[in-house]
Amino acid sequence: MEILERLSELAGVPGREERVRAFIEERIRDHVDDLETDALGNLHAVKRSRSAGARTVMVAAHMDEIGFVVRFIDDRGFLRLQSVGGFDPRNLFARQVTVHGSLTGAELVGVLNPAGKPVHLSTPEERSKVPQLDAFFVDLGLDAQRVRENVRVGDMVTLRQPFVDLGDVVTGKALDDRAGCWILMEALKRLKDPAMEVHAVFTVQEEVGLRGAGTGAFKVAPDVAIALDTTLAVDTPESRDDLRVTELGKGTAIKVMDSASISTRWLVDALVALAERREVPYQLEVLPLGGTDAAAMQRSREGVPSITLSTPSRYVHTVTEMVSKADLEAAVSLLTAAIEEGIEAAA
Repeated sequence: MEILERLSELAGVPGREERVRAFIEERIRDHVDDLETDALGNLHAVKRSRSAGARTVMVAAHMDEIGFVVRFIDDRGFLRLQSVGGFDPRNLFARQVTVHGSLTGAELVGVLNPAGKPVHLSTPEERSKVPQLDAFFVDLGLDAQRVRENVRVGDMVTLRQPFVDLGDVVTGKALDDRAGCWILMEALKRLKDPAMEVHAVFTVQEEVGLRGAGTGAFKVAPDVAIALDTTLAVDTPESRDDLRVTELGKGTAIKVMDSASISTRWLVDALVALAERREVPYQLEVLPLGGTDAAAMQRSREGVPSITLSTPSRYVHTVTEMVSKADLEAAVSLLTAAIEEGIEAAA
């Protein structure tokens, strides 16, 4: 969990994934045969198969997290933000952020709040309204001159939150999709004699349109593609049973479909059969809204048979995302088994 902790706490909004990439690259270098970064910023790692004519599998996990960039600095030094990825404004009140100043390299701690009256001065009607993202600003506690000496428009801003190990589960920021990165890193370490040639691609800019996976899949031209991501575990109080999608601790989720892709049916069947044969806990996932890198890989070139293995997560797209250690292990076990055996369509 120390590796996942480091991954969670690293900063990397879409287009600024370099810190995450460098961390992953250093830790998988000894477990792969080739390693390179493409023009968009994807990290490509190749693990060859000893089998002649082995089919190629691309496994993608995205490095980016939802965050912000500075879009305006006002005359008093307050920062206005542009979101990079999908936030629910209800989860942003009174948060600490880090402003990654590009002019001096300073990591400045600020406070994120919406513009408006304090609770003591506002009316009940005003307090009942949820501010939209454009109402939020960052207060660095510095005058405008000192702010401008450190910060410029376009600088990355990330939410601050420590990673916490609670025993059976862990919680922190950016587990979407640093959990997927961890699963892929761990699988690369465990794979000894894969039946398939593995192209592990740690992708960029997933949160703003699955961009890295598209260029990555075009480069690899895989026979099969697997995305690793998180999905909704809606198993909390006052949630309807039929809206659960998945449950925490019940195993890795084999995605049937989401709003961006329908998983290739023979891949669903193959992974279900493998999970049952290997006694790996799994659940089937139908996600009404959302998508993963599988959608971009599926539509690359002439089309690629694609699927997603999802890690159930409570409180997705917040800084308190929560995942189960058992579900993480189930994902690693199923992914490793699939690559070791080779994934084939039933005759």
